[in-house]
Amino acid sequence: MEGGRSQFPFPYQPYTIQEEFMQTLYNALDQGKVGIFESPTGTGKSLSLICGALSWLTDHEEKKRQERAVLLQEGEVALSTSAAPSSTTSSSTEPDWITDFVQKKAERDLVFKLKEEEQKRQKREERLEMIRNNVQLKYALKRKSSEEEEAFKLLHLSKNDHAGAAADEEDEEIVVAEYESDEESKSKSRFLGAEDDEDDELVEEHVTKIYYCSRTHSQLAQFVHEVQKSPFSKDISVVTLGSRQNLCINDEVQRLGNIQRINDRCMEMQKNKHEKQQQEEGTKRKRGPPKSVCPHNKASALQQMRDEVLGTVHDIEQLLKLGKEIHSCPYYSTRLSIPPAQLVVLPYQMLLHEATRRATGVQLKGQVVIIDEAHNLSDTLSCIHSAELNGSQLCRAQSQLTQYADRYKSRLKAKNLMYIKQILFVIEGLVRVLGGKVGQNPQNQTTQAGTEMFTINNFLFKAQIDNINLFKLYKYFEKSMISRKLSGFVEKYSGSGVALHSQSSSNKENRRTEGLNRFLQTLQSGPSSAPADQQGSAEAEKVLSASPMMQVEGFLMALTNSNTDGRVVVHKQGTLSESSVKFLLLNPAVHFSQVLKECRAVIIAGGTMQPVSDFKQELLFSAGVREERIMEFSCGHVIPPENILPLVLCSGPSGQELDFTFQNRDSPRMMDETGRILSNVCNVVPGGVVCFFPSYEYSRRIISHWEASGCLTRLANKKKIFQEPKKANQVEQVLGDFSRCIQRCALDSGGLTGALLFSVVGGKMSEGINFSDELGRCVVMVGMPYPNIKSPELQEKMSYLDKHLPHSQGRSPGQALIENLCMKAVNQSIGRAIRHRGDYSSIVLCDRRYSRPATLSKLPTWIKDRTSTCKTFGPAFAALRKVRTILYLPYTLHLD
Repeated sequence: MEGGRSQFPFPYQPYTIQEEFMQTLYNALDQGKVGIFESPTGTGKSLSLICGALSWLTDHEEKKRQERAVLLQEGEVALSTSAAPSSTTSSSTEPDWITDFVQKKAERDLVFKLKEEEQKRQKREERLEMIRNNVQLKYALKRKSSEEEEAFKLLHLSKNDHAGAAADEEDEEIVVAEYESDEESKSKSRFLGAEDDEDDELVEEHVTKIYYCSRTHSQLAQFVHEVQKSPFSKDISVVTLGSRQNLCINDEVQRLGNIQRINDRCMEMQKNKHEKQQQEEGTKRKRGPPKSVCPHNKASALQQMRDEVLGTVHDIEQLLKLGKEIHSCPYYSTRLSIPPAQLVVLPYQMLLHEATRRATGVQLKGQVVIIDEAHNLSDTLSCIHSAELNGSQLCRAQSQLTQYADRYKSRLKAKNLMYIKQILFVIEGLVRVLGGKVGQNPQNQTTQAGTEMFTINNFLFKAQIDNINLFKLYKYFEKSMISRKLSGFVEKYSGSGVALHSQSSSNKENRRTEGLNRFLQTLQSGPSSAPADQQGSAEAEKVLSASPMMQVEGFLMALTNSNTDGRVVVHKQGTLSESSVKFLLLNPAVHFSQVLKECRAVIIAGGTMQPVSDFKQELLFSAGVREERIMEFSCGHVIPPENILPLVLCSGPSGQELDFTFQNRDSPRMMDETGRILSNVCNVVPGGVVCFFPSYEYSRRIISHWEASGCLTRLANKKKIFQEPKKANQVEQVLGDFSRCIQRCALDSGGLTGALLFSVVGGKMSEGINFSDELGRCVVMVGMPYPNIKSPELQEKMSYLDKHLPHSQGRSPGQALIENLCMKAVNQSIGRAIRHRGDYSSIVLCDRRYSRPATLSKLPTWIKDRTSTCKTFGPAFAALRKVRTILYLPYTLHLD
């Protein structure tokens, strides 16, 4: 094991770079390193991760088994030999029989523990083997689950027929239970969905496992499909985690749509389930109608689905189908599957956010974590741990919580009322910082526009809430679930069935909700005071849909960060409703450090990880990782050198220097020259051409200029023009039309030669979209997409880095951040084209600044090594025509 492995199971003959990747990965896991792995898209990165990591896990488990066997054998031998009277004279003052007894007890305990661990391991492996092979048992369990489901439905219908009780008893589920702090009672660790004695038997201890996380559910699904194709698919226990919104199969809950309402309803059903179990055990039942419980959350069904999940590799779609077949909740079944699973696949949020990890049951101690698509890991950590609230949300939260307290003040314990008053006091302070007052329409309250930046402590002083213990307050939020209670209160008394204009207050129910309705009416009417019935039910539903207290809770949690690690940005936008307070995390390493400390090894992987040095400085060294623990691996692409042509253009066809700085890029000469470059590219490149602009605004301006000058018409004569849509749900449609147009043009020798797509760096098509084969025969990058340096958030981030990180090569860390953000975005965009071994494409970087050595060094190695800098346009155009002869022309002839 110390020397690594020479052979790795692989579904086909691996490339040399894949063998090197797996060998380095194996060594990193075996030595407990923090590995930074860069492998371009199209080089089989996912399969290399799977086969390298699972090979190590298999060997690690076998090594542990052998070590246990040796220890067990030595322990049994020691017990048998120590049975004879000891002939040695004890040097201690204790009698020999006491010394022998202590020694024997320690040896017996060790032997017992080793035997117990071995029995558990064998039992787990036997159960998994039985699940994988015993098909008859699967169908028997499925039939039993179906029968239980029918019985549940009949019982539910019977209970509904006899339902009825006073409204006060119905509110029992909304009222906050008596609150006891940690100091007053011992915290009781309970796993949601498995809190009773029967469910406790389902929870197993954690085995050595690998946590794999990526950015989106589609990327996780692709990874699971690669696992299914790998040689380990029949022998590995894999579980895919997701949110309730992704995994819920209860139609009643799914219809709620909003993720907050789905979570609230699910939690309420779990509470009802445990209350029902207590009543069945003899506890006196409270008056009121029978409370709804989820039919898919029964111990037997959860156990069955957990076993199915562990026995076969499933993606999320397959989990949903399986859950519906056996009437078991995929969300709770997958959580129960975490401890015995060997590979856990989950989104970033579940792994990188401590509170979410704790709630999900993810334990990192001594385990392996692989973070894929990690090029934006710092930004991801910052986003996950940042929070924002606007004035409208704050006023709604204050109004709702005030009415909640008034409604139930006679039934709330004194400690609950005290904490609720503290929350109201904090909300009032936040509104005051924004220049407004609570209890008034936020749309009618004007504020002086401007932006201010505060440290956390200064912000607390500014809001006059520095005397509130936010740590205790957040603990109250967490334990009392006041946010969910309030959400239930709002849903119950101000749903779509409650009129905003209530004329009669004589009715008892109307009196209860009159104040809430009045406030919601003011939110609806706004400055125009238009009648509510003219504004549409959809708008009313949007306002009434959920309580914003969850956002308040998240913001207060963010304020518990260290004073040096974050800033609070106060944006005043003219009215209170549009103004906002935002917590900005400046030091993502503080939250990543716990992952690095707890895990045995952490692998950070991506197609483009450059620049690695700044990544290490900001995220690893700042988290306390030493240089010797870091292992780096970077490989080239598997495509032949002639399949890619990266060009840096310093000037255009008319000799105009290409300098897309903010001062020059809007000049008509620069825009015209860019149009001429595109026209020439479209003349020689068949298929699809993708042109990236640095921003949406610049894209709009330059396209408008081309329309007026006639350049756009000339481009349209060569290729059909498509533009990146503004709405995310239109992306699939545009990509489909773009692809079909290219296919039609390839089959028709006359007319258009393909399609031209205008996109934006950092937009909807610059990441996660594949322009493979004829969809992306050339990628044109117009200018350099530097971020807005005037942004207060970015300026504060730069100032923080300059203060806390060392200067390197004459550059301040703040300057390096600007360059890195720009080049990361460029690398992601130009990497859309080459997607597999047989693919080929040209990359045209239109800006003289790309020719700077420091800038070129930030390109991926496999692109940088093949990049040519063209001072004039002639050589670049000749190179494109030569490539057409070698690569593009055969492609065109083949299709013809």
